[in-house]
Amino acid sequence: MTTSQPGTSREQGEGRERIVRVDADRLPRDDADSLPGSRTVHPGARYEEEGRGGSDVGARRGEDDPRGQHRGSSAVDTPAQSADPVIADPGPLGLAAFAMTTFVLSVFNAHILTNPKLEAVVLPLALFYGGLAQLLAGMWEFKKGNTFGATAFASFGAFWLSFAAYVKFVVPGLAGQSDAHKATGLFLLAWAIFTAYMFTASLRVSGAVALVFALLTATFILLTLGAFQQDTSITKIGGYLGLATAAAAWYASWAGVLNDTWKRTVLPVFAAKHRV
Repeated sequence: MTTSQPGTSREQGEGRERIVRVDADRLPRDDADSLPGSRTVHPGARYEEEGRGGSDVGARRGEDDPRGQHRGSSAVDTPAQSADPVIADPGPLGLAAFAMTTFVLSVFNAHILTNPKLEAVVLPLALFYGGLAQLLAGMWEFKKGNTFGATAFASFGAFWLSFAAYVKFVVPGLAGQSDAHKATGLFLLAWAIFTAYMFTASLRVSGAVALVFALLTATFILLTLGAFQQDTSITKIGGYLGLATAAAAWYASWAGVLNDTWKRTVLPVFAAKHRV
């Protein structure tokens, strides 16, 4: 047996009945609002099924609606009710990518390994982990609305990408020029300036992040001086400071992953207190 009313059709089946709601916007507005016992249904709403007793009511989730739109919640969802899924914190990824690449490069700057041919190991890390992964972390910080994290990770991701390009394509072309070291010094100086003013902002983030930027600023300054003066002893000290920077960044990354996984503070980061 089948009964119907404007905007609704009812089908009696074996063991259950099916209510099929049609789009309200296909009816004239006055008719749609005046349906007896009706309520406004979102355009393209899906089917609802209810048991004979009326106690088992639920939307058929995950089905395509008559307009070909896929909705994953309920039949009465509206765009305003559909929120984005929770975004994981990209900070630990960005810090880990920065830490590992800084560590490997600093091993050579500190002259712990002295074979220049081995320095090629830095480039893949600079391209894919320090560069690409950190850049992606920065993009997700934009999504989260974190200006500091977005600026820091996107910039240092670009730093590692540009570093790889500089070593691979520019440095060979400067071979034999007496003032080639000035190009490296200028490159490092620009990043020292950027890192220094980011340090001032990091003081309002956490003690762990501020320590990373303080050490990194000192590292860039020493590497800049070593490059301009062609003094390997200053560069060596800068290399050891780079190792300390990597350790601090690894700690901050570790704390972020551990505290989120355990849902409590396992490793403190000494977050800055913000005035309300």
